[in-house]
Amino acid sequence: MSNRSRTLFEECAVRRRVKKAGVVVLLLGLLLCPLVEAVPLGRRAEMENGLTLLVAERPTLPMVTVQILLKTGSVLEPKDKAGLAHLTAALLPLGTVSRTAPEISEAIEFVGGGLNADASWDSSTLSLTVLKKDLDMGMALLADVLLHPTFREAEIARKVQELKGRIRRKQEDPGTVAHETFAGTLFGDDPYGRPVEGTEGSLDRITRQDLVDFHRGSYVPNNSIMVAGGDVTLEEFKGYVEKYLKGWARGSIGPVKAASRVPHPRRQVVKIDRGVAQANIVWGHVGIERQHPDYYALSVMNQILGGGGLTSRLMRSIREKQGWAYDVHSALGARRFPGPFLVALQTKNETASPAIEEVFKQIREIRNTGVTAEELEEAKGFLTGSFPLRFDTNQDVVGLLAGMEFYGLGMDYPERYPEIIQAVTGEDVLRVARKYLHPDRGILVVIADPDKAKLPF
Repeated sequence: MSNRSRTLFEECAVRRRVKKAGVVVLLLGLLLCPLVEAVPLGRRAEMENGLTLLVAERPTLPMVTVQILLKTGSVLEPKDKAGLAHLTAALLPLGTVSRTAPEISEAIEFVGGGLNADASWDSSTLSLTVLKKDLDMGMALLADVLLHPTFREAEIARKVQELKGRIRRKQEDPGTVAHETFAGTLFGDDPYGRPVEGTEGSLDRITRQDLVDFHRGSYVPNNSIMVAGGDVTLEEFKGYVEKYLKGWARGSIGPVKAASRVPHPRRQVVKIDRGVAQANIVWGHVGIERQHPDYYALSVMNQILGGGGLTSRLMRSIREKQGWAYDVHSALGARRFPGPFLVALQTKNETASPAIEEVFKQIREIRNTGVTAEELEEAKGFLTGSFPLRFDTNQDVVGLLAGMEFYGLGMDYPERYPEIIQAVTGEDVLRVARKYLHPDRGILVVIADPDKAKLPF
C-alpha cells in the first residue's frame, strides 16, 4: 500500500469513527473541557541560556521521547549550497569527538531506543526515544551528538553519495518530479523552491568547513526548543538538561527573512513529456504562512474542497462521479513563510485535460457560491473530532508541542483549537476562497504521454 493510499485509508477510518460518534464526541468534549484546562498538555520553562523547555508529563508508560527543534533549516543556507541544513542534521549521529557512528548506533540499539536527526525548510530536529530507565544514558548520547559532531570527511562522502542515489531515484518517480518542478517554478530562487536535500551539484559544493560553520552558527540554545513527553516531570527534565547541556552557550542569531514573491499574473503551464501510463498533474500558487489569521478558515475551506478525502468536492466529482482518478486532493502548505496551496492528481493520459478543467470548475464554484451548511458542519466536525488523535503517542504530543512553540500558538492552543474551528462561518469560507484561490493564475505542471494526452495547451 502506498503512503497516499495508507493515508486515505487511515483518514477514512478516522472519519467513520468521528461521524459515528457524532453527538457523543461533542458531549465528551464538553465534559472533558474542565479536565483539559486543569491539566494542560504541557508545562513550559526557559533556561538561562535561552533554551525553551516544554514537558508533557505522561507517566502511563515508562518511556520518554525527547525532541530538540532548532529554528534553522534550508531557509538559512546559500542557494549554491542547497542541502547544507539537511546534510548537517543527517551527519549528527554519524560521529562525535568521543564516539564513532557504529558506537552511537550500537549504544542506542542496545537499549531498544531511537536516535534520529532531520531538517526541513524551516527547522531541524534531533529526536530521542528511550525507556525511562535509560533516559540518563539517552540524554548523554543526545547531548554528545548535538554538541560535539566531528563531520568526518569519510562520513560526509558516504552520506553525500547516499543522498545522490536518493535524488536520482526520485527522478524516476513522475509524481515527485511534478511536485518538485511545481515548487521550483512557483518559488524560483526562494529556498521553498528547491528540495530540502539539495541537488547532486549543490551537494558537491558543500565542504566540511561549511558544515562546521552552519552547525556553530545556528545550533544554539537561544534558537531552539526542547520538548520531552512521557514518564518524566518538568523538574526532572530540567535536571537532565542542566547536567548534560550545561556547556551549550548562547549564540548570535540573525533575522530570517522571506524572499519577496511576486504573484504570477496568469497561469503558467509546464509540460514534461514522458511515456507514462498515467498523467501526473499539480496546480497551485502561493498561499499563506501558518501564523496568518485566515489559516483556520482556509483549513475548513480546504477540507471541503479537496483535503477531506472521499467526502471532498474534488474526490466526489473527479473520482466518484467521473471515475477519472483514484486520488485527487488539495493541500494548504502553510509554513514559517507563505507556502504553496496546491491540487494534485493522477489520471489516465486521455482524461488529463477534462480532469484539469474539472479541478478549475470546482475551484470557481467554491469561489462563486461558497459551501453548504452541511459541508461546513461536517468539515468542522471532522477537524475538531480528529484533533485529539494528535495526542495518541508521546511522539505525537512532542511534535505538537514543538509546533505550538515554534509558531507562537500558546500553551492553551489545544483548548482553543476546537473553539477557533467552530467559529468559522460560511461567510468566512466564501471570503477566503475568493481572496486566496486563483484558478486563472498559478503554476500548472503536467507530466504526460504527449501522444495520448493531447493537451489543448
